[in-house]
Amino acid sequence: MVGAIHKVAGMSLGGGRRENFFFCLLEYFPDRKRWFLKSLHQVKDEEIRDRDEIITSWVETYGLTQLVVDFPLSRPPCEESCLSECRGASECPRSSVVAVREEMAQLLDEDARFYKSNPKKYEQDRVAASEIDYSKNLLKKNTDEHMLSRSFKRKLRKGFTPYWHRPVDFWVWKNYYDQLLEVFKISYESFGNVSVMLLARLNYLLRHLPKSLTMYESNTHICLLELYRARVVSKSLLLQLFDLDLAAAAREQIVHNIERHVGIFIYENDLDTIVKNTQAFESFLLSVAGQRMLMNNLREIPAWGNSDGGNFIVPVFHLQG
Repeated sequence: MVGAIHKVAGMSLGGGRRENFFFCLLEYFPDRKRWFLKSLHQVKDEEIRDRDEIITSWVETYGLTQLVVDFPLSRPPCEESCLSECRGASECPRSSVVAVREEMAQLLDEDARFYKSNPKKYEQDRVAASEIDYSKNLLKKNTDEHMLSRSFKRKLRKGFTPYWHRPVDFWVWKNYYDQLLEVFKISYESFGNVSVMLLARLNYLLRHLPKSLTMYESNTHICLLELYRARVVSKSLLLQLFDLDLAAAAREQIVHNIERHVGIFIYENDLDTIVKNTQAFESFLLSVAGQRMLMNNLREIPAWGNSDGGNFIVPVFHLQG
C-alpha cells in the first residue's frame, strides 16, 4: 500500500453536459483487512446545484487525495508556444515525438526484414495468425511482437500526429491495439471521443478541485483486458458486454469476479446500480484501477509515455493458479 492512503475513487467523465455520471469510492479498513465500496454517488439531472460544484464538494467531503478518471489529463506535444518556429507536424523536434517515431519506424523495418528473408513463410505465418480461433489467448503476444498484424501495420504507416496523439497512445497501440480492435472494435485515440465541451469542462474542474488531489488517467477497456489476462474474466464475458440481452448479467458476473479476486466488499444496492448503469460500471473499474495502484500493482510505462504529466496507469491483476 502506498503510504497511509486508504481510499481512492474512480469517475467516468464520458457523456454530454446533461448525462448522469457516477463517483465510486473504495476505502481500505485495516482492522478488517478488506476493501469496501464506501460510496457510489450519482449526479442526477434534476439536482439543482451546479453539477461541477457537486464534483468538487464530493471530493472535499470525503477528503480524497487520489482520483482516477477516463479522460486525457495531458495535451498532445504540439503547443502554440512553438508556433512561430513550427516546420510542420512531420518535422516536429520534440524529444517524445522523435522517440515514438523512431520506434515506429524500427518496427516497420523489422517487419520488412522478416518478409525479405523468407516471403513464403512470412505469408504462411500471416495467414495462420489471422485465422479466427475463439479459444486463442488474446494476450498471448503483444501487438508489437512479430508477426505484425495488417491493421497494426496500417496504423504505424499512418504515423504519429503531434497535435492529435500523445506518446502514451503509441504505448497503448504497442500493447493492446489488436486486442482492442478484436474485442471492443475500437482503436485507442486519446482525443478520439473527446468534445470541445468536455475539454472545457475538465479545465474548469482542474482549476477548482483541491490542490491536494492527485488525478490519474486510465482506460476501462484496457482494465478489462488486464482482468482477462489474469483470468479474472473470460473472453465470452467481454463479448457479452455488447449484447443488449446479456450485458447486465455480464457486468454482474465481472463485478462478482473482481470482488473475489481483489477482495472488495460491495453492498447489494450498489451492486444493483453498477449492473444497471454502464457508466457506474465504468467508474467502478476506474476505482479498481486506483486500488491496484495503491497496492503497487501497475504495468510499467516507459518514461516517454508519461513525460507529459498525464499520469496514465494500467492495473495488474496477478494470475490465479
